Amino acid sequence: MNITRRRFLQTTLAASVAARAATDPGPGLRIAPFRFDVTAPPGHPMCGGWGKMAVDCVDPLEAIGYVLLGAGQPIVVCAVDWAGILNEAHLAWRTALAEAAGTAPERVAVQCVHQHDAPMVCLRAQELCDAQGENIHVFDRGFFDQCLDRGRAAIKAALPKARPVTHLAHGEGQVEKVASNRRVEIGPDGKVKRMRGSSCTVPELIALPDGVIDPMMKTVAFYSGAEKIVSCHYYASHPMSHYGAGHVSSDFPGLARKRRQQDEPGCAHLYFTGCAGNVAAGKYNPGGPEARVQLTQRIYDGIVASEKSLVRAPVGRVAWKTHDILPEINPSLPEARQRAMLANKTNHLADRIRPAMCVALAERLARRVPVMLSALHLGDVTLLHLPAECFVEYQLRAQQLGGARFVATAAYGDGGMWYVPVRAEYPKGGFEVGVAFCAPSVDDMLTRGIRELLRT
Repeated sequence: MNITRRRFLQTTLAASVAARAATDPGPGLRIAPFRFDVTAPPGHPMCGGWGKMAVDCVDPLEAIGYVLLGAGQPIVVCAVDWAGILNEAHLAWRTALAEAAGTAPERVAVQCVHQHDAPMVCLRAQELCDAQGENIHVFDRGFFDQCLDRGRAAIKAALPKARPVTHLAHGEGQVEKVASNRRVEIGPDGKVKRMRGSSCTVPELIALPDGVIDPMMKTVAFYSGAEKIVSCHYYASHPMSHYGAGHVSSDFPGLARKRRQQDEPGCAHLYFTGCAGNVAAGKYNPGGPEARVQLTQRIYDGIVASEKSLVRAPVGRVAWKTHDILPEINPSLPEARQRAMLANKTNHLADRIRPAMCVALAERLARRVPVMLSALHLGDVTLLHLPAECFVEYQLRAQQLGGARFVATAAYGDGGMWYVPVRAEYPKGGFEVGVAFCAPSVDDMLTRGIRELLRT
């Protein structure tokens, strides 16, 4: 699918600060779950091109979602087993799924789970790399378009099978020994001294406390009568046990989701990664296959625990809201320097592709093409969809701003901004701040957007 920049601008601006009036769905609310394969083929770049190319597939990658009908124009929500979908690529996904569902792109949320043995796609970054004339591969466009075709076909096949939604349920359960904050060792100068990554083998870092996390697995489930037909799970942690050898995998969250799917083949299970920009399994993950097995079990146990507290209740009123932001580029990442890094043939591949992605965002924001946030309100439940690698503090804020509402947050939507720290973390430096494409003012914009979305 060819998304022109003009169409990108026109379509995205149409969603600016859009809100739909609450609708009492009555007996007409229906849901159509869908799924399709998005497994990267052998030879495809992993994680945007700076990991080893795909060698084989350990377990398939999926895009799983649902179309909600009977509350105005159809609403589409989809979770994708990819590392990231950035800028125009994200609009291409939303547009393709919207066309198949008979709705508008601003009524579609596409959120990545963010596994690293999986694709990361930015159309403009690939164009910028192509201009270098060196065969720098971010992703394969033919495979990307094939996935969009599969998505269209999956939704069209699902719509005639839509089931009535009579009840909704929400619950939560604590996940043990998975999430831990990465930025826990602060030096005397107030800056991050060392980080605890997705895996860690440094005893003194492992011994440090979990730090700021959200320990709860949240679940929101749709019922048709007494039958649970769609169950959505939300947890905030980077989803990597080990990666980088070219073995395509949905990693421990995907494996836990698939195990739960086997338990309940009649119910579509979805997994969303929350605001995990500064949260990973490092304290509890030495890396390797054995760790993946352990982390899979802990996430699975968290899903089961959260579902034990589910109590069916009538859905109530339904509303879909969006809010757009136009963040500023981080002044420490000037565009001219990023272009020079991309052109420097002596740089490591990661230090050329990442600057291309930063330039792609800078160009987009110069055209005043915003980043969209969205929320689906279902009675006293809100499903909040945020962009990129937001820090966990945004998720905790959303829960506070929601008051008595049950707020389940999915991050890793439009990934163009990369890491999104809260303002207080910028002076501390560290890896995440070093690759945060937006200025500290993004905190005010994003928090304001969350507040507006939760205002029902």
